[in-house]
Amino acid sequence: MARLFVATWPPPEVVGLLSALDRPELPGVRWSTPEQWMVKVRPLGHLDERVVALLRDVLEAELDGAPAVRCRLGPATRRLGGQWLGAPVHGLDDLAAVVFEVTEELVPVTHPQPFHADVVLARGRVPKELAGRPVSASWTARSVSLVADRSSPQATRYQDLTVIPLTIVTHD
Repeated sequence: MARLFVATWPPPEVVGLLSALDRPELPGVRWSTPEQWMVKVRPLGHLDERVVALLRDVLEAELDGAPAVRCRLGPATRRLGGQWLGAPVHGLDDLAAVVFEVTEELVPVTHPQPFHADVVLARGRVPKELAGRPVSASWTARSVSLVADRSSPQATRYQDLTVIPLTIVTHD
């Protein structure tokens, strides 16, 4: 069983911006690494491999032709439940609503709603002082992925099981 997510990955320039943030060494705080910086559109939890093909099919069918999404990072970091430091990502609400709706029959919603998108920067005992640090960027999400977390205590390993392109809409 793998832990799965529907997510979009920030582009290299946003990863570079996040990499430049001060990451002080603090007891009980584990800083995430660039390969972990996805924007979860929907956490799915630990799922049996048999559900993966069904999820892939429903996501590909429902998101076929869906428009690319303008994302906005920031304006500042925030503490999430005292256990995470996140950089909020705005603009994914409509896409997330569709993803939740089409996957709910296969994977019941167990996370608090409404779901808020963040790039998780740190985990552990995150002190209040880390919240409120300015962070700002914008980009266009051009795809959505069904991601499996196959990490171990020794290494982070995320695997895109399917990548669904989003349509770039041009105005004539």
